[in-house]
Amino acid sequence: MDTNTLILGAGFGGLELASRLSDAFGPDAGVTLIDQNEGFVFGFSKFELMFGRATLDEVMHRYAELVKPGVAFRRERILSIDPAARRVVTDRETYEAQTLVVALGAEYDPGATPGFVEGGHEFYSVPGAIALHDVLLGFEGGAVVIGVLGQPFKCPPAPCEAAMLLEEWLTKRGQRERSSVTLVHPWGTPVPPSPDGSVAIRQRFEERGITFLGDRTITHIDPAAKTVHIADGSTVPYDLFLGIPIHRVPAVVVESGLAEDGWIPVDKTNLATRFPGVYALGDVTSAPVPKAGVFAESAARALASYLIDQAKQTADFRPFDGSGSCYVEFGGGLVGRVDADFLTGPQPRGPFVAPSEELAREKAGFATTRDRRWFRA
Repeated sequence: MDTNTLILGAGFGGLELASRLSDAFGPDAGVTLIDQNEGFVFGFSKFELMFGRATLDEVMHRYAELVKPGVAFRRERILSIDPAARRVVTDRETYEAQTLVVALGAEYDPGATPGFVEGGHEFYSVPGAIALHDVLLGFEGGAVVIGVLGQPFKCPPAPCEAAMLLEEWLTKRGQRERSSVTLVHPWGTPVPPSPDGSVAIRQRFEERGITFLGDRTITHIDPAAKTVHIADGSTVPYDLFLGIPIHRVPAVVVESGLAEDGWIPVDKTNLATRFPGVYALGDVTSAPVPKAGVFAESAARALASYLIDQAKQTADFRPFDGSGSCYVEFGGGLVGRVDADFLTGPQPRGPFVAPSEELAREKAGFATTRDRRWFRA
């Protein structure tokens, strides 16, 4: 099957790109969007699943409801990618594209950290977040340790959010007095590009009695002894361990030859790979920005601008600026925001907006706006 633009992956980047091409070209957009999943779930919705605040049905945006003009969605599993020929084979079809965009995200590798599969739980995947809710319901208190097991990892504020929300969960269930919450983190500060945001998070940790162990690299988990082992030789005991698994590109990307040093290198202005007509967006790339949906979205805006400019010769191309706003849940119904900018200045910066109920409402509106833009005609 021939297609003008073939987008692999319907996450933040793939959905944003398909939407913008649809808006620019209408029924003539000629976009085919492929994803193996039933629907899209925002990363922050995994906390809703983890703490039982919503069901999967309530947070899933189903691809079957996508009705953008000029965009055809295909629920298929990708078997191979030939970037030189811009050819993709799935479990149902073979596609050849004029423009190929790889937006397959990062996968998790729990087995890469010895002892983690046997001795811990993850909440970064939808199944993991759902399973963890059942674990939390059966937890009667004790030492809770949250650990970042490798870099890079998605949504940098999320481990801190997990600590604050879990502390709140334990308090509401009357288990806080017999529990402790510790975050083991490879960074010395919660959000390095945002000094003010980091201070606010550390202050919240101090107020709620959460321990932050920064500049720590976890080497392995000992399930029998229930200890987290650190590269400096120290250990942290736990009764419940929650880990952010090591990330990697999907195997089909490795096999395609697109990845170098673990990720797909791209031109940071228009997201082009070294293969003509082939681009990559979001977490699957080594672009100099965090692995987070908002940066995949801003990359998609830049690529859409480039492709539209190439087609219409408008001279309106706007290069990728590495900007995005990340919401941070502090508990108590309060949400803060980091407005990050990684590429337009001499160094990354992240002005911080203090937590408020107003920002919590803004965050809810963020999801509603994307659902309308990405899925509705």
